[in-house]
Amino acid sequence: VQLQASGGGLVQAGGSLRLSCAASGSIFSIHRMGWYRQAPGKQRELVALFTSERTTTYADSVKGRFTISRDATKNTIDLQMKSLKPEDTAVYYCNYYNGFLNYWGQGTQVTVSS
Repeated sequence: VQLQASGGGLVQAGGSLRLSCAASGSIFSIHRMGWYRQAPGKQRELVALFTSERTTTYADSVKGRFTISRDATKNTIDLQMKSLKPEDTAVYYCNYYNGFLNYWGQGTQVTVSS
């Protein structure tokens, strides 16, 4: 499985960005896809997940501001980020988990200036 992420960049606090991730290869019918992030000096953390059962999970820190969506026909997931805060600054990684293995995209930088 290959994951190609796009989006990200530099935005002022309160602004919005949209991340997209396209998955290719052997996509299992039962799986989950989502976004994680890693800020400098911190561990990688979950941001949002979308499962094949169409359930979503969000980190408490992004609830109400971020929305994850999925296009099953294209095997893509998007992360719409609104009301961005400086603490959202991190490298964001797309993730695909098929129940056995985790796959990661290359990471895309999101920087929120105050």
